[in-house]
Amino acid sequence: MKQRKVFMKNTYKLIWSNEALEGLKEIFAYLEFKFSEKDAQVFAQKLDKHLKIIQSNPETFRLSLKSKSVRRCVIAKLTSVYYTVSEESIKLITIIDNRKSPKNFIG
Repeated sequence: MKQRKVFMKNTYKLIWSNEALEGLKEIFAYLEFKFSEKDAQVFAQKLDKHLKIIQSNPETFRLSLKSKSVRRCVIAKLTSVYYTVSEESIKLITIIDNRKSPKNFIG
């Protein structure tokens, strides 16, 4: 029987990839352009809440369908964060608009 890896830290260090930072910038720019600064703030609060959950309990969210080492957290109806977990840290791979074509995407 294969033993499951259990993560027992209280919180993990978050590491942002360049792709995740770019995705975040694009999403905020879109929200501020199409909606309002208030909508962008509401999204920021949702993102912060979900990142805290990921940091404290990274296994809360499902593994992606394409990669068994990548997890997916849906932040809002149209936005997801993909991340990997190591013993010391969580790497945020990307933050995407779920409406984008996933052709070359790992998630």
